[in-house]
Parts: sequence; structure tokens; C-alpha cells
Amino acid sequence: MLGAVTELLEGRGLDAERCYRAVASRDARFDGWFFTAVRTTGIYCRPSCPARTPLAGNVEFHPTAAGAQSAGFRACRRCRPDAVPGSPEWDVRADVVARAMRLIADGEVERSGVAGLAAALGYSERQLHRLVVGELGVGPLALARAQRAQTARVLLETTDLPVGDIAFAAGFASIRQFNDTVREVFATTPSALRGSRRPAAGPSGWLTLRLAARAPFCAPEVLLFLGGHAVAGLEEWDGETFSRVLDLPHGPGVVRLSPAADGTSVTARLRLAELRDLGVAVARCRHLLDLDADPLAVDEVLATDPALAGLVRAAPGRRVPTHPDAAEAAVRAVLGQHVSLAGARTFTARVLAAAGTPLPEPVGTLTHAFPRPEALVDADLAAVGLTGNRRRTVHALAAGLADGDVDLGPGADRVEAGRALLAVPGIGPWTVALVALRGLGDPDVWLPGDLALRRSLTALGSSDAEAATRWRPWRSYAVLHLWAMSAPTLFTRHPTPEVPS
Repeated sequence: MLGAVTELLEGRGLDAERCYRAVASRDARFDGWFFTAVRTTGIYCRPSCPARTPLAGNVEFHPTAAGAQSAGFRACRRCRPDAVPGSPEWDVRADVVARAMRLIADGEVERSGVAGLAAALGYSERQLHRLVVGELGVGPLALARAQRAQTARVLLETTDLPVGDIAFAAGFASIRQFNDTVREVFATTPSALRGSRRPAAGPSGWLTLRLAARAPFCAPEVLLFLGGHAVAGLEEWDGETFSRVLDLPHGPGVVRLSPAADGTSVTARLRLAELRDLGVAVARCRHLLDLDADPLAVDEVLATDPALAGLVRAAPGRRVPTHPDAAEAAVRAVLGQHVSLAGARTFTARVLAAAGTPLPEPVGTLTHAFPRPEALVDADLAAVGLTGNRRRTVHALAAGLADGDVDLGPGADRVEAGRALLAVPGIGPWTVALVALRGLGDPDVWLPGDLALRRSLTALGSSDAEAATRWRPWRSYAVLHLWAMSAPTLFTRHPTPEVPS
């Protein structure tokens, strides 16, 4: 798969012949990588659309749904191309366009406009527009508009909210803009799009939606891993559903994540302070679960190594669970230095109680959002039980995050983020790598000196030094496979394979 995608995206352009072959075979592996627009019908589809394959001379290909929409095509009602997993390319790449895409997905354009997006990336609006249009054919505004349209459809199909409320919740500036966009993108009106659908039964005030993933995907394993790290008051695990508080732009929200009945996706139940945070909440849940990964590309590379082949066969499509916020991941990584998982959870729960943001009212056992850096700068952590040096590291990290010296946002430059973290007293290479792995979602991270990895490598007859140069560009996934050998109780659902002799 990696080779096929590399060829298809050669030179950052789409190879029309290879794209057409993927469409003709209805290859679901390419869903989200590109979109097929059919000139004779004016419709764009995902590559795996079950409709009759159009003639090669009647199609064109776009790297984003926004590009197809801007070219005048409307979304297919049968395959719903706007609802596919996002392109994994934006998580793999570290250039400006990829960073911009991650920020747009996190709602930066809705919060601060294109000017704010450009400022966050250190570019002028003109420079950023030129770079994004040069690669994707459309600018940041069109990409954000496509995201708003998808948010609107989710709300129309899963809630009984008035259409006017949905328009503003999805980020549209006016009802007219909302109506025009829905007609252009879906070739129907908002009322017709809602049709006779009724939201699934559930608790009042909760939104229920499906988060798609590329197969193979084992939702129970990902949720179990998160549940094994759950911190009291912030997160909850009942053996099937993982719940946690999300710190969102307009107030804390709560999400409950459980395996969907189809076995290939996740059901998310969201309770938000304001509906306009829905798009951001969905993006952060997808990041948390690593739903936009390309598992076949990962497995293809890792399985070629005899040391990992058995692990990959036993756990195809293994994901790298993260945190919804990299700043939270950094603080939790510091709290977990040189202590057990249980100790790290205890320290984090105490920090949460000391400086976290209380929910207006508890939701089950969930009581607080994780403290923002500004709240940690001067927080009294004496009762947490940390050493003096560790408290100073937490305060220094929080100060760096609060004043911008350490940027761990969705659009952060990963190399610069690593350098900034290393400059914080008390933070070393292992902590930096853990933040990159479970905070920034970097797919190619190795944890130097990690004891659990060393135990697994010894069993495989390898060494830390050797492993640090292998398994690129998917070392993060190799880390999860090796952790599974060392701590199998956090990775159930898959049998532990025999270690190759």
C-alpha cells in the first residue's frame, strides 16, 4: 500500500492513471487520499463508491473534498465522500501545508480567520494562500468551508436542533450562507437533507455520531489502552466505553467513545458547552484514536522485518493512541517520569484536583478539565507529592507553554517543538519523544532508553541502537507493538505471538 500511495502521489500530484485503477477496483484503502469527480453527473465520490465506474475520460481527481466542491461538484449521496477518514498524509508530513491542514481541522480558521492561521504558522496570509493553493488547488477558506458543511450535515442527521441553530453551530456567518453552501455541496436543502431521519435515542443533551476508520481497526484495543491510562476525574473506563473531558475553545465538553456495531468504527457521544465546538471535538477525538492512519501502509513496512512480522500478523492495523491536547501530554509525561503507570495516574489526578477547571456539574465520575498552562504556572503543587525538581519542571514547562516559547499546538513544527522542550530544565530526550508520540501524533518516533522497549528488543534479539534506525517512517507503530509484548494487559484482543528464534 505504501508503494501504491507513493506512486499515486508522486511529486505531490495525483497520477490520473493510478487513481482510475483504484476507482475501477473500488479500493477502499484510497478513501480520503483523493476524490473522484465525474463531469457528466457533476458529482464527486470516494474511490470505493459502489456506483457504476465512470468512463476514464469523464473523471478528474482532487486531493481534497474542498477542491472538488470548489470545482463545482456536489457530494455523492450514496458513498458520502465528505465523511471518509482524513488523509493520513497530513499527520505524516511536517511541512507548512500539512501543519496548516492540522490547524484547519482543529478549527483555527473559525476561531481567528485566515490571518490567525497564517500568524500561527509564521507566514503572511499571501504566502500561506499561495502555498496551500499551489498544492491543493484551493485556499484555507475553501477547506474550512468544506469542514463546516460536513459539521452541518452531522448536526442535521443526528440532532433535532432547529436549522437556524445548526447553521451557527457549524460556523456559518448567516442562514443564507448556510443554505447556499448546503445546496452547492449536497444539491439539496437543509430540510431535505434532514428528511425523515430522527436522531438515535440517547440521553438529552448528547450528540451521537460515527467516527470512521480505515480497516483493519481494533477499536476495543485502542479504548483499552486509553482506559489503562485513565486519570480519575478526567477520564473513565468501564470495560467497554472510554469517557473523558475535552478542553474545547468555548468550554469543556465530555465524550464517550465505544466500539461501533459494525466493528470498523467508533461511536462517539458528545456533550458540549456550545455546539460550535463540534468540529474541534471530532478532530480531537480522531487524533486521540489515530483514526486517520493508513494501517496497511504501516503494516506493509513493519511486516518485512522478521523481528516484527509475528507481532504485525497478530495485531493488524494497530494504532497509536494519543492525547487530545499535546500540552496535556507534555505535562503528563513529566508527571510520569521515573514512576509506575499507577503512580503517574495518581500524580495527575492530584494535579487535576489542584489546578483543573471544574465542570459546571459532574458527568458520572468526570469532574474537571485538565488544567491549562496558565493555571499551572503559579499552581500550588506542594500537596501533589512531587519532588521539588519535578514541581519546578512542571512550572517551567507551563510557563513556556503559556508564553509561547513552547508551541505544541496542532500546527506546531515538530522539530522546533522538540528543541523547545529540551530547553526546559528537567526534560530530556525520552520525555520529548513521548510528547511527540502521544501528544503531537508523530508517526516516526523512537523512545531512547525506554525500559519496556528494551525488554521487548532483548526478547527479539535486537538492541536499542539497532532499532533506532529501523522501521522508518513508522517507528511509532513499532513502539506500540513492542510495548504490547512488555505490557500485554493493556493490549488485549490480540494473542501474543511466539518470539521468533
